[in-house]
Amino acid sequence: MLLQFPNGEGEPFATGAIGYQYRPVTENETTNRLLLQVDVENVLAEAVLDTGAPYSIIVPRIARMAGLNQVKPLERITMLVRGMRLEGKTIRLGMTLRAEVGENLTVDVEEYWGEFPSFIGQNGFLDRIRYAVDSSTDMFYFGELP
Repeated sequence: MLLQFPNGEGEPFATGAIGYQYRPVTENETTNRLLLQVDVENVLAEAVLDTGAPYSIIVPRIARMAGLNQVKPLERITMLVRGMRLEGKTIRLGMTLRAEVGENLTVDVEEYWGEFPSFIGQNGFLDRIRYAVDSSTDMFYFGELP
């Protein structure tokens, strides 16, 4: 157990933690983003933590490596991302935060993928876990919801 609620009962808030990078995602960007390593069906990928993203997004190259192109989609959708329309599909899969400290956490998520960097979205991923960001140590803490 890494972080506890202050109720004196020792209830865990976070049971795992992973370091993150804080930098631009692409060469053309100047805005720093919080980037985590995630495990997508046993394929490691870098993903932007985005609490405003309606879905998590896996780039096609990672999706193919993870075999996600063989998964029957729940639906096909079009999203507007950064002013561009992206065609993709929604599928269900497990994405794992591999803990550097503590325990790994696998989340059953619905993923949408298009042609942008991979994103960890608020809906369907972050809203299914507890999390905290410590910018003084560049650590992302996570744990299961009760």
